[in-house]
Amino acid sequence: MNSGRQFKHQRLDDAAFEDCSMKRCRFDDVNLSESAFNNINLAGARFADVNMSGVAITDANIEGLTIFGHDIMALIEAELARRP
Repeated sequence: MNSGRQFKHQRLDDAAFEDCSMKRCRFDDVNLSESAFNNINLAGARFADVNMSGVAITDANIEGLTIFGHDIMALIEAELARRP
């Protein structure tokens, strides 16, 4: 998958993305329900107005990934800091 690609107004439910780079990709108004991202580079990717119910992201570079305008690494780090 080329970096910088845009997915817009698409149904990608139950899709499997594996062993690829989606660096700086944009997902706008996309259905990704039940999709899986494994061994993937999502650095700088943007997800906006996306159905992500049941999505699994494993073994991924998520540096700079934003979902609904939120920096995901910052959210994960804040959650980890709150745990005992």
